[in-house]
Amino acid sequence: MNCSLEDILSKENIRNALFPVTRNRVFLAHAAVSPLPAPTAEKISAAAFEASDWSQETESFFQTITEARETAAKLLMAKASEIALLGPTALGLNLVANGLPWKPGDEVVYYPDDYPTNVYPWKNLEKFGVKTVPLYPEEPGKITLPLVLKALSSKTKLVALASCHYLSGYLLDYQEMGEALHKRGILFSLDGIQSLGASMMDSRYFDFLSADSHKWLLGPLGAGIFYCKESLQDYLSPTLLGAWNIKSPDFIAQEKIEMERGARRYESGALYALGIVGMQTSMELLLAIGINKIRERILFLHQYLWENLCRVGWKSLSEGFPLERRSGIISAFAPGVDPQGILARLKSQGVVVSFRMDRNKNWYLRFAPHFYNTEEDIDRVIEILAYKE
Repeated sequence: MNCSLEDILSKENIRNALFPVTRNRVFLAHAAVSPLPAPTAEKISAAAFEASDWSQETESFFQTITEARETAAKLLMAKASEIALLGPTALGLNLVANGLPWKPGDEVVYYPDDYPTNVYPWKNLEKFGVKTVPLYPEEPGKITLPLVLKALSSKTKLVALASCHYLSGYLLDYQEMGEALHKRGILFSLDGIQSLGASMMDSRYFDFLSADSHKWLLGPLGAGIFYCKESLQDYLSPTLLGAWNIKSPDFIAQEKIEMERGARRYESGALYALGIVGMQTSMELLLAIGINKIRERILFLHQYLWENLCRVGWKSLSEGFPLERRSGIISAFAPGVDPQGILARLKSQGVVVSFRMDRNKNWYLRFAPHFYNTEEDIDRVIEILAYKE
């Protein structure tokens, strides 16, 4: 079903058909695990039935692999040969951490209060003599260029950050960051899961990116994308080897290990067929609507939600963020409110949000509307939050 953003928002029957979750729920947890659009679920179902009738490894699936690389490349303004079809996000980040030629004393800059997936791969390098250099911003997730520049030294090999912080929703200025790091000969890795699908990403400014499809990409849990810049593919050694990424003519192991060309070299074995089919469908849907339009819509919903949260006495972590640094994430709290009680009330009335805490045990309800959410959805949430027994 090819529809414009305007059609989806103005015609409830179209919105319900494309996004069945909207029929009975207000889903505002896209920064967690998103529901699948109907076309995605239908494509997965059709592929599963085809697999039951013939094989999971059909000619059509090999065509889908090619198409998925090309579609993912469009989202990243990259080459299809720079895309490996790998999820979850942790897999790609570990490929970077374990595949670079580290020497004792090398340094990696990271943020210890990032999502754990983007912390542990770098901390694990300490056992090899790599020094981990933590960042401590004044506000949660607010990673700025001056903060990072202060952490650099002549031994910094890599800066590993999230494109958007999972709690505060602060959107990293990865372009400014990437330019500054590349001028200094420092590699730049992004955990892109909280941005991909919600905003365009330009691969000129980073060297590696990892993102599962189950958040803003509206894809299946476990399908994902790993990006490695073409010029670095001989430098980043694949740490997982198998029959798919090592040339094995006639399925016969060779005396000499010779990698396949392109980012396929990071795909060691059988790919997640049904997941890639679904991810490809969701990526095509998002591109058809237009990522820039999606970004504009998400910013509008952010502002609308924030203003109404303020009206009923709630505060958010993103209140002081400039517009260009805002994302679809609003983590909010209200003094004197029982978080579990309000969470249960929202759930009982069909509203899905996330509950999160920071290192200091402060609680937040994390709202994350996507482009197909409406002002009426948010009005319903605000009504529940404002209700006094």
